[in-house]
Amino acid sequence: MKYILNGKIRKNEEGSTAVEFAIVGIPFIFMIIGIIEMALMFTTHSLLEASLSQAGRQIRTGAVQLGAGQELFQNILCESAAILIPCDDLQYQVVSLEDFSDASDFPEATFDDDGNLEDQQFDAGGVSDVVMMRVAYRYPIKTPLMQPLLTNNGDFNRILLSTMVLQSEPYEFEDE
Repeated sequence: MKYILNGKIRKNEEGSTAVEFAIVGIPFIFMIIGIIEMALMFTTHSLLEASLSQAGRQIRTGAVQLGAGQELFQNILCESAAILIPCDDLQYQVVSLEDFSDASDFPEATFDDDGNLEDQQFDAGGVSDVVMMRVAYRYPIKTPLMQPLLTNNGDFNRILLSTMVLQSEPYEFEDE
């Protein structure tokens, strides 16, 4: 719309900022939401790694093998991850190996159709044993537009997996 002001013809540009924002603002807002979603996912994975490290320390020092067993491992894992991860959603596997080279030959983690870790055995080994631990968590993608981009199993969840291989310390355990 044109109008005359002080003898000059001028264009009416009212509302152009709103139109420009509508064009640029909506994709920008979706991008910000996606960045927040990815940040939460990476933070959750980092927390999963730290929780496994805390729980693995109990195996390394022999606390699990001295009698507290799987319950101690699970409690430490859950307490460390409780900030962002519900304990019931954590799945783990602990396997005693002959040596470190066996870890590279060990089969990859497999998941069923629901995204659950298939082999959830627990064998913390003994003195100076090499132990491999895996923890899996199905992270739910919360942003609907990010679900097709970030999922890796088709059900709007991303499987986060953390693996650690360590050797327990050479403590002398008393036989019971």
